[in-house]
Amino acid sequence: MEPIIELRDVVKIYSTEAGEFPALRGVSISVDAGEFLGIVGKSGAGKSTLLNMVNGVDHLTSGDVTVRIGSDGVAVHRLSESDLALWRGRTMGVIYQSFQLLPMLTLVENIILPMDLCGLYKPRESRERAMGLLRLVEIEEHADKYPTQISGGQQQRVAIARALINDPPILVADEPTGSLDSLTADHIFEVFEHLVADKGKTIIMVTHDNSLAPRFSRHLTLADGEIVPNGEGAA
Repeated sequence: MEPIIELRDVVKIYSTEAGEFPALRGVSISVDAGEFLGIVGKSGAGKSTLLNMVNGVDHLTSGDVTVRIGSDGVAVHRLSESDLALWRGRTMGVIYQSFQLLPMLTLVENIILPMDLCGLYKPRESRERAMGLLRLVEIEEHADKYPTQISGGQQQRVAIARALINDPPILVADEPTGSLDSLTADHIFEVFEHLVADKGKTIIMVTHDNSLAPRFSRHLTLADGEIVPNGEGAA
């Protein structure tokens, strides 16, 4: 079977006042469906840039990113901005270290928002689905609270539920446990493992914490914008 995600010779160069900065230097990665792939590397290695190439949030300088759902292959960076936003909303859930929940919305409203933007469900179905996901991440009883009323670990659980609301086959997670205590981080990691093993999701997670490497189904090390032998350039 062909990989669900494929990066071929991806280069990303940023223009700065000090000159051009190569964040990614010809990165090639294949990810199989149902895989829990970890990208490990120090701060500044290019990990977040790599995720932004996969989800199309940022433009690549050269190379190709292809995502295959079923028999359909999408060249991510050849989509128009409007088509890309719709495709990403239905195909890929994104989880950030900083949660990025809207403070003026309740937890359940935060989860429903991306579903409303994609127009996939009726309003009543939207709330029922959101409550089901809050149940999945074990925070259903807080549904009508606001983000400031719950802990960081609970906010990350809400962010995971929000990323799952349109039932995307792929999740990308950018340092999702980096700001959490070790016990809470372990619980979040268990949620990811459940999503892969029991829900068939494909997850790419980036982290600076090399101790997490054994928990991924496979991990790669990124250093100075390049994939290097595992262990080299790791934190």
